[in-house]
Amino acid sequence: MAFLQKGNGKDLVFLHGYMASKESFALQTQYFSRYYRVTAIDFLGFGKSGEIPFAYSVGDYADWTKDVLERLGVVNPHVIAHSFGCRVAVKLGARYPAFWNKIVLTGPAGVILPRGVGYKIKVGAYRLCKKFAPKFAEKRFGSKEYRTLSPVMKESYKKIVNEDLRADASQVQRPVLIVEGKDDRVTTMAEAKAYQTAFPNAKLQVIDGGHFAFVDSPFAFNMITEEFLYD
Repeated sequence: MAFLQKGNGKDLVFLHGYMASKESFALQTQYFSRYYRVTAIDFLGFGKSGEIPFAYSVGDYADWTKDVLERLGVVNPHVIAHSFGCRVAVKLGARYPAFWNKIVLTGPAGVILPRGVGYKIKVGAYRLCKKFAPKFAEKRFGSKEYRTLSPVMKESYKKIVNEDLRADASQVQRPVLIVEGKDDRVTTMAEAKAYQTAFPNAKLQVIDGGHFAFVDSPFAFNMITEEFLYD
């Protein structure tokens, strides 16, 4: 398991997005390590960490993350999570209510909104094609990131993206800040607002940028986050 840990003070954890690594938060770990003990990990299957031993669900990643952080001596940390990392942060917060202190989610994944007719037609076409030409189906359908995954990671991916975490969010009692890029087309504003409604105690801030708004607008992201964590 690959990780970065530096700085002194209260613990602050960073959880990266899917197909990313701890380095995606370089601008934040550098800044916040002046005030906190920063810990950033590579999830199993990503970055410099090893592979998953079986098809992990969000819950499996949450339990693994809790175990890793406890072994690293992290105690009641704040957390800053991006995209897939938000799924893990939410699931962990629901299962272990006292684990996190404050939670910052950016480009948060984990909400499944109603899908249109076009999506249903595409899914039907994939299932039919997979039945008669499975190799072609794997090459033709699915996202680009999905097609690059190993077989065990593909099974894990399907478990992850098909779970709606709003019920878990409703069990998270800690303060939550959602920072959404106004041009995010991966996890949309509608999804961010649905998440905000699900949490008992959450607020939403919008900044310039896309799905990686914390990279696109690091100063705005860091200032908004610092104020939230300090209050």
